[in-house]
Amino acid sequence: MASINKVILVGNLGKDPEIRHTESGVAVARFPIATSESYKDKTGNKVERTEWHNIVAWRGLAEVAEKYLKKGQSVYVEGKIRTNNYQDKEGIQRYSIEIVADNMTMLGGRGEGSNGQSQNNAQENSAGYNNGNAGKPEMSAAYENEPDDLPF
Repeated sequence: MASINKVILVGNLGKDPEIRHTESGVAVARFPIATSESYKDKTGNKVERTEWHNIVAWRGLAEVAEKYLKKGQSVYVEGKIRTNNYQDKEGIQRYSIEIVADNMTMLGGRGEGSNGQSQNNAQENSAGYNNGNAGKPEMSAAYENEPDDLPF
């Protein structure tokens, strides 16, 4: 039976993306986003719960994150869950969970981009980038299967 590992998150950046490059020059961005939910407990008091998610973006998506994402901004992220395990300095087995981003869209929200342009303008310039297209704008599924030699 087939399986699916798909995550969709909409949240706010907890800090600016940290960008590094592998030995072969591939860009990797890491940044946390917070998602929040609120509800009323048994006594009727409003309770807010915030979850933090560690996001990892590669290649063109990492470069877009570096250029446009800033702490506090709202972002939509699609990806998959990846669990890593390692031994710490004391030899204790540790686990970390991260979301490997496949697609990301900047949403309207807090603040402005680093060069003074509004976040919505940044979204127009870079929205819809995904790792599968190696930094090219994402195309609608309706156009992906169209032949290149249309007669009009």
